[in-house]
Amino acid sequence: MSEPSVINHIVAVPPAAGHRISFFRLGGIESLELVDLYDRAGRLALYLSDLGIARGDRIGVLAANCLEWMVLDLAALRLGAVTVGFDPARFTRADPALLDRYRLSLLVTDRPGAGGTDGPRIRALADTVRTAVTRSTPGRQVPPLRYGPDDVTSLKLTSGSTGEPKTLTASVGSIDDDLHAVQRMFRHGPDDNLFVFLPLSVLQQRYWTYSALRFGHDVTLSTYEAAFPALRQIRPTVVMGVPGFFEAARKHLQAPAGGPVPGGEGAARAAARRLFGDRIRYLWTGSAPASAETLRFFDALGLPLFEGYGLNETCIVAKNHPGAHRAGSVGRVLPGKQVLLDADEVIHVRADHPVCRGYEQAPTGVSERVFAADGTVRTNDIGHIDEDGFLYVLGRADDVIVRDNGRKIAVRPIEEHLRASPAIEECVVFSLPPAHLVAVVSPASDTVGPREEQAIAEQLARTNAAFGADEQIREIVVARGRFTVDNGLLTSQLKPRRGRILDTYHAHINGTRGGVHAA
Repeated sequence: MSEPSVINHIVAVPPAAGHRISFFRLGGIESLELVDLYDRAGRLALYLSDLGIARGDRIGVLAANCLEWMVLDLAALRLGAVTVGFDPARFTRADPALLDRYRLSLLVTDRPGAGGTDGPRIRALADTVRTAVTRSTPGRQVPPLRYGPDDVTSLKLTSGSTGEPKTLTASVGSIDDDLHAVQRMFRHGPDDNLFVFLPLSVLQQRYWTYSALRFGHDVTLSTYEAAFPALRQIRPTVVMGVPGFFEAARKHLQAPAGGPVPGGEGAARAAARRLFGDRIRYLWTGSAPASAETLRFFDALGLPLFEGYGLNETCIVAKNHPGAHRAGSVGRVLPGKQVLLDADEVIHVRADHPVCRGYEQAPTGVSERVFAADGTVRTNDIGHIDEDGFLYVLGRADDVIVRDNGRKIAVRPIEEHLRASPAIEECVVFSLPPAHLVAVVSPASDTVGPREEQAIAEQLARTNAAFGADEQIREIVVARGRFTVDNGLLTSQLKPRRGRILDTYHAHINGTRGGVHAA
């Protein structure tokens, strides 16, 4: 028998008293009881209903993380409306063209432009929530609503490196399956405070508020920029972050002594507790590969960093967790999911409740290349499953380099090895004719002088020594500055945009000047 729907529970049943949702900003913390969050969402749902928003209508949200974001998302759930989250790093203004492009009934934003030529169809987020909450609605309740597993609550926008993002719907069944699986693995409870700082435009970041409402724990929101200051004040038990965040934390903790365990293990543990707070139960990461060194570093400090695997098209597929953790893997496959490997070791994911069965907006043929008729997803990642059921992801099929001798090389392990240097923040490896490898690295320092170049050269020598003859890096191109979201070389989840990096540094990659060369 399937477990009761989390989504149906949180739209119908007020949360238990005693738990809070908070938003940390530089300068203060705003906090609400979850019961007050539920009440505000109900008031906003009534207000949106009066504006004509009904089940199936789409509400766009273009805003930085804030409490109002979650109030609006929960109000949409109460109405059966579909939330469309826009990444504020990618969509910098409230363009009226978004209304028609994504079939929005309403666009709610913290950007300039609300209430302009499109009048009531583009509204200010804070003003909309404030107006709804302060309205007097004695005796009025949102009509009861129930979701089926194939019903849709959210429209996801992929973070593709070029062109318009592809869109796909997210089914209630897929969300329910993920939330139940996570709760079985980690058993979040009354003493937990889950810290979320990645964009709420990403559906999975909203999961943790859903979890708080259903299972009874605290949740604290922030922005990426305020994450490290927030940690020291809010004392979370769980931190949800991308690998780049934890790698930055590791390098910060290593920096004072320039070694893997600054000042010895005891000093390193104390420094980590000062950075993350003294209540950490575990750290969560996914969305991109975490380096082996970073995983080992936090584990040695008693702050286990559990890596997992999933895509927009699949939700969470596999996850390491207490009692089932194997270094180098992304964990065992979740109940309700099945991983199938084809003849080329490409991972396909089949689900009891697929996220969807194809993209809504994508070039002709793209959906058919990714989705089978039953919703099975070809991930384009390559991997294998060991005898104990742990999944290993080796890289992208597109990033596998085939040498003249027919040997296939996955670049991910090489990139991870190069990133182990404190001088290298990010790295991507390309293959160039005549069959040699070149890496483009984002330096960890804002300025790159002889000392930094020497450190990069030393890491290049170590990496080449650790790999075989077919995997040698001939040259490293040091980027003019760090890869960032703002310059378009990282996605909002801090993954390198390979195509843009290649385009940006094409002349350097194909030249011989200004690079660090292998001895």
